[in-house]
Amino acid sequence: MTATGIERITVVTLFPQMVTTVAEHGVVGRAIADGAIKLACENPRDFATDKHRTVDDRPFGGGPGMVMQFAPVVGAIRAARESGPEGARTVLLSPQGERFSHQKAVALGRQAHLILVAGRYEGLDERIVEAEIDEELSLGDFVLSGGELAAMAVVDSVVRLLPGTLGHSDSAVEDSFAEGLLDHPHYTRPASVDGREVPAVLQSGDHAAIASWRRQQRLGRTWLRRPDLLATMSLSEEDQALLEAFRASRDDG
Repeated sequence: MTATGIERITVVTLFPQMVTTVAEHGVVGRAIADGAIKLACENPRDFATDKHRTVDDRPFGGGPGMVMQFAPVVGAIRAARESGPEGARTVLLSPQGERFSHQKAVALGRQAHLILVAGRYEGLDERIVEAEIDEELSLGDFVLSGGELAAMAVVDSVVRLLPGTLGHSDSAVEDSFAEGLLDHPHYTRPASVDGREVPAVLQSGDHAAIASWRRQQRLGRTWLRRPDLLATMSLSEEDQALLEAFRASRDDG
């Protein structure tokens, strides 16, 4: 780990072309072009030893599908580890993992080198996890065909936190989940569309009132849509008052 944060992300994947598309567009593309981060891939097929470049085999004990073999995947992980700064953190994208969160993205962004392992088929030989994986992460309780999409989501979430990556210095701080709350509503011109008006407070020029309204909306939306998030928070007296006023406005409506 370094004081300056992440320098390199390497994805271990059988489909590097999928992952590298994230480097061609948007926030991640700009960060790579500016030299703020390096993104690379290691393909386990490059470490297979037979002429067919085999990376999977039938599971011991029987059952459906195939399992990724130890040697090719470990070879790719170790090559990835050697390609970047010391002390790399190796993360497997897995349905069995901890739920990925903004707080986890912040923590991973403090690593100098992050290695993301994208599984395929029925999964990895468990001995790979035992020997090489520091932690497992999941995007949620649903099934993907492989870990590449999950890895791309982690890459985007981590890279956008780099200083200077976003257009405004406050953007990452004010994002949904940055402090455990959902985001407030956003509006732009024109002020009236199909009979729907931008809230008057946002047109008032009163910055304190706008900040208070936005805070209230974040609290209220979280209460409505993700009460589980509020249950883990300790709200200030001001936040409690804002939330109560939001609830009262809903009851009056």
